Amino acid sequence: MHVRPDNPLIVQGDGKVLLETKHPRHDDVRDFLSRFAELEASPEHLHTYRIHPLSLWNAAASGMKRDEIVEGLRKESKFDIPPDVIQQISETIDRYGLVRLVAHPEQPEKYFRLEFTTAYVAKLVSKEKSIKELLVEDGRRYMAIAIGHRGIFKQRMLQAGWPVEDLAGFSPGDPLAIHLRSTLAASGAPFVVRDYQLRSAERWFQGGTPSGGHGVIVLPCGAGKTIVALKAMSLVQNHTLILATNGSAVQQWVKEILDKTDLTPDQVGAYTGDRKEIRPVTVATYQILTWRSSKDAEFAHLHLFKDRNWGLIIYDEVHLLPAPVFGATAELQSRRRLGLTATLVREDGREGDVFSLVGPKRFDMGWQVLEEKGFIAEARCFEVRVPFDHNGALHYERARDAEKFRLASVNPMKLRAMDQILARHREDNVLVIGTYLDQLKEIARRIRAPLITGETPESQRNDLYGRFRKGQIKTLVVSKVANFSIDLPDANVAIQVSGSFGSRQEEAQRLGRVLRPKKDGAYFYTIVTRESKEQEFAMKRQLFLTEQGYRYFIQEAGPQA
Repeated sequence: MHVRPDNPLIVQGDGKVLLETKHPRHDDVRDFLSRFAELEASPEHLHTYRIHPLSLWNAAASGMKRDEIVEGLRKESKFDIPPDVIQQISETIDRYGLVRLVAHPEQPEKYFRLEFTTAYVAKLVSKEKSIKELLVEDGRRYMAIAIGHRGIFKQRMLQAGWPVEDLAGFSPGDPLAIHLRSTLAASGAPFVVRDYQLRSAERWFQGGTPSGGHGVIVLPCGAGKTIVALKAMSLVQNHTLILATNGSAVQQWVKEILDKTDLTPDQVGAYTGDRKEIRPVTVATYQILTWRSSKDAEFAHLHLFKDRNWGLIIYDEVHLLPAPVFGATAELQSRRRLGLTATLVREDGREGDVFSLVGPKRFDMGWQVLEEKGFIAEARCFEVRVPFDHNGALHYERARDAEKFRLASVNPMKLRAMDQILARHREDNVLVIGTYLDQLKEIARRIRAPLITGETPESQRNDLYGRFRKGQIKTLVVSKVANFSIDLPDANVAIQVSGSFGSRQEEAQRLGRVLRPKKDGAYFYTIVTRESKEQEFAMKRQLFLTEQGYRYFIQEAGPQA
């Protein structure tokens, strides 16, 4: 066995990879690992990654080769890599592309043809019961699937361990000339697409070949994912449907499109609860598409997917894609698809469906890389731990397990810690973010700040966001509605008073509210109740940020905090 004690990695036989956080090459090795492995645990000195099939297939789809992974691990490992791990990496990553879906040369209106690298692969695939029922004999040598089974076939294949390389191409959508401006319409300031934004859009499009035009771009909040989408639209030049998280996000998308492209207002529509405009570029909410009058009724607005001959569908915050839209997406495999997200982590574990139905990861860039280049703010993250008072501690101990998380989340002792943080940042632009409405209403009254929740009318939300952007309001109290797709570029302090159990995606999005570039950086505070269920879940939420290179500084607040 070769021993290299100065290296930062230990690769274990079960596929776990341990990384020393204090090692001088930590940042480079972390970035290397994040391309094909997932962070599982992040204590201060030693982080644990695991090599998963899906992470390897995403790596393969983005162009990473087996030898690059194995040689990189060998170069950085203290010990020899266990042979079983090398075999696992080789067998898993080599499966990507063993089965290809291509246009049918004779009956393209009815079938897609399957191409297998070997007859043995074809035999193994055809033995899978859930897949066999979708296969159609295609002459003596080939197999095919019906046009309508493209999505479900890829889903089932992935579940069986056979990631399909989809080269079947796309239906031409209705043409639409779209060009990016060189100066912004609103301000007249110069507008230039950043290098990484251009690279990510071009890597997704792949020159219009069948191998491109579907997939996911992963960029941090504040890195300009909307601009990547606009560049993709200018490459495709087709009617486009954009799905966003809420009405405020829809208005923001419409504003960005009109500001940065040559499209006119009569070409861009909003499809929400209040407005039903279907135009060459239409921006809709996930909520309107999944609305129905009762649990047993049909989804009343899914027809939007078929109301135009869309050439491109863009899924903003694709990690939030609702299950009913997954079903519609399975039927829309003939359209180009672009997913945008800061994290591929889904709380429902359906990352595989994103891979199958929207497409594999095409581009990924870490937060620290963009921070070092000044594209996003340097962030300082703090966890402020507060105790219960005597009565609160007694109540917590006597409560049922199901009640303990909420009791810890709304602990009144948090308000004193929040007051101290606000006093420290009196001149800053602050978002106080939480989950429980009673707590947020009390905070809004206490600090005399406006409150935005799901109950706030859309027009009032947009007015408050606008006044905050102009500096007329210095502090906003916001619920979950501000987690996603809200552009508040001047916010530089976020105080999280309560969160959703162990949601890594929520932690990432909330930090993202303050990451737009700023001279003095950004501050992110999470106030948690010490030695409680909330503190346990807070550790899970930190995983995503730790994977991106951020460290939490722990502050202990005493009874008088």
